[in-house]
Amino acid sequence: MLATLMTAVVSGLRGELVRVEVDVAPGLPVCHIVGLPDTALSEARERVRGAIRNSGFEYPASRITVNLAPADRRKHGAAYDLAIAIGILVASGQIRASGGPWALLGELSLSGRLEAIAGVLPMVATLRRAGYSRVAVPAANVAEASLVDNMAAVGVDRLDDAARLVAGPRGRRAGSAEVRPSVEVSGPRHAAEGSGRGGSLVAGSETVDLREVKGQAHARWALEVALAGEHNLLLIGPPGAGKTLLARAIPGLLPPLEDEEALEVTVIESVAGLLDALAALRRDRPFRAPHHTSSYAALVGGGPRLSPGEVTLAHRGVLLLDELAEFDRDVLDALRQPLEEGAVVISRAAGQVRYPARLQLVAAMNPCRCGYHGDVERACRCAPGEAARYVRRVSGPLIDRLDLCVEMGRVPTNDLLDMRPAEDSATVALRVGVARAMGLARNDGRPNARLTGGAALRACALDAAARDRLADLATHGALSARGVHRVLRVARSVADLEGRIRVDEAAVLAAANLRDPAGDLTPSLAA
Repeated sequence: MLATLMTAVVSGLRGELVRVEVDVAPGLPVCHIVGLPDTALSEARERVRGAIRNSGFEYPASRITVNLAPADRRKHGAAYDLAIAIGILVASGQIRASGGPWALLGELSLSGRLEAIAGVLPMVATLRRAGYSRVAVPAANVAEASLVDNMAAVGVDRLDDAARLVAGPRGRRAGSAEVRPSVEVSGPRHAAEGSGRGGSLVAGSETVDLREVKGQAHARWALEVALAGEHNLLLIGPPGAGKTLLARAIPGLLPPLEDEEALEVTVIESVAGLLDALAALRRDRPFRAPHHTSSYAALVGGGPRLSPGEVTLAHRGVLLLDELAEFDRDVLDALRQPLEEGAVVISRAAGQVRYPARLQLVAAMNPCRCGYHGDVERACRCAPGEAARYVRRVSGPLIDRLDLCVEMGRVPTNDLLDMRPAEDSATVALRVGVARAMGLARNDGRPNARLTGGAALRACALDAAARDRLADLATHGALSARGVHRVLRVARSVADLEGRIRVDEAAVLAAANLRDPAGDLTPSLAA
């Protein structure tokens, strides 16, 4: 007897339909799974056998063939377990699929319990576009599945519950009870929109309020300018200057995600397996802070399943790279494509995927290996020329993509002991939000950092004094053509923070002061 059910698989950030065909026929008791399964899927035979037996059903002593169509696409993961098990029960005549068309997603344990899986959101969205209106998922994934409009998502805990659900009143075995699913919700978006960051924040990180950052007025202002225009920022200074503390305040300064952005971020977290059982549309922007020992695959993405990396997990948010010069140079150079194009393409023999990576990079580093090059209180212990070599660990093309480079010196003792309250994050976040909204409205949805040369010039609406000042900087060799465009973009953000329609000379000078006119990281780092 043949049974056919529908499930789905994740490919990149998209779901793809998979038809599960199960044939139970006379012959030696063996189970074959065809359709290019990976190791985890091939092992489904043992999981399904144990789950069926431990759920009160009989595992057929027959020849079982499971076909996963389309057969020319490689299948991976354990999300097919539930569909395969139900298919075996239907094909062996133990239940009848009388409950109407159901799509099935879920991994089975040997006890018959359904385990949570990653990527439910894009898979359910694909099933809905294919015309399915009902889907059974593990109870831990039901809130995530309910984010899809017009889809009835039912969360079940065990295989026998799913079997009774598919069978309906007419297809149940005699004496079986009616299924009572753990949770049942149906779109649109019944899961509450949450402010919890879930997978958006790296484990162990805590948001810092700006009032805790003592001194560093220039760096605080530079951070505000960077966030207003989504400019990439580099902070350079000795240990204890407050670089990391200032960067940890960023999540509290970012505006919430818009609806479309929130859905993009939630899909990414779904595929990465970062959503919890109370999944909701993420409203807080991602903030990722990987360790400097992170590999190429961890930062950019890859691995056997072409999983998304940190640059994708930071999509629509901020990627913090602390101790920038300690990262592997090849890993850092891999950031050039996502910073330039807002996406990353991962190619392997198994296939190719394209992940979004529209992120803002904030980096921090010491000026040398010991950290005290140029410090007024502690002498640098590095050998002559070592500071310059340390800085050159970060390639020029990557530095060229950083709009702002800011030096942070040691905080004076008087500032550290000052009891007067500093400006808090809520106040600064309000200014940043107004400035960002102003720029997005003027630039047709693009932040200032994404403006090209001509668009930046039009957006700035330079007055005569500002134009003369910019021309003077360029004429005297302090700015290249690319540097002129960078100053224009940053000056536009400075003016937005001040609520100005036109960019004046003061904004141009401020923007030029926030970058390196000499073409190196910063003048004081020249060993």
